[in-house]
Amino acid sequence: MSPSSPSNAPPTMRQAELLALAETLRPELHRYCARLMGSVIDGEDVVQDTFARALVAVDELEAVAPLRAWLFRIAHNRALDLLRSRVIRATDPIEAAHEVADSEIPDPMEVMMRREAVETAVSRFVELPTVQRSVVILKDVLDQSLAEIAAMLDLTVNAVKAHLARGRTRLKAINAEALTKSRAKPVPRAASPAVARYVALFNGRDWEGLRAMLADDVRLIQSSYPLRAGSADVGMFFGIYSRSAPVRLAPAWLDGREVIAVWEDAEAVKPSYLMWLEWTDGRISFIRDYRYVRYVVDDADLVLAPASS
Repeated sequence: MSPSSPSNAPPTMRQAELLALAETLRPELHRYCARLMGSVIDGEDVVQDTFARALVAVDELEAVAPLRAWLFRIAHNRALDLLRSRVIRATDPIEAAHEVADSEIPDPMEVMMRREAVETAVSRFVELPTVQRSVVILKDVLDQSLAEIAAMLDLTVNAVKAHLARGRTRLKAINAEALTKSRAKPVPRAASPAVARYVALFNGRDWEGLRAMLADDVRLIQSSYPLRAGSADVGMFFGIYSRSAPVRLAPAWLDGREVIAVWEDAEAVKPSYLMWLEWTDGRISFIRDYRYVRYVVDDADLVLAPASS
């Protein structure tokens, strides 16, 4: 699903180019933002904000400027703003650059390090200093060249090499520590009563019961669709599901956050997409439905809540 135009006016030529690019670029941009933020949900928030900002500014961009690199810079800067607001620790100083391969056919050590980065849980990347994190993601997950990374992050190629070498070393240690901890499997967390009730009503297709759970000022976000606000407008969300084939919901946990997994295929191992609810005074104040951005679940390290007795 493409982001919508910032107004009801038809998109300009440059905006149309951006909207067309969004279809293919959103999943890749999310892979970057999710790891940079340490959360697939926060990463998608950055992606949506990136396209919203880009649509406003794209007509001021030079005609020859490549949109892909420009979008990555917007996403990178927006993510850093959010990370700074959380008082994430500062980046370590750069040491002397190590020799890092950057060829069409990487050596076996390069292949191994890239595979380790791709297979690393999204949440672990936040344990790297910010610039190391960006460089490792761009190089080892998204396979960008050292020169491209240097241009995007406003670094020298040697500085990129240094951050990459240090980031890879640290990520390897982080993964080793996580492997040791994972041998003692945590006890699955039970669903909260509110989420359990929401799931039960949804699976029972009790749409009126669900509407009764909405706060008067509830809001709904479905990717780049226009924001819905107010219980009457958001209540139409359930009407859409009432006319669709039944789905199955299950409470789950994602990086300490309670979410809802949604299956369209009852036989599938992995859910089709996610929902996430916020609550105020026992009523639903915010719904995020990721039905139209299913790539969000690809890297999600979900833990299903145990079935209630």
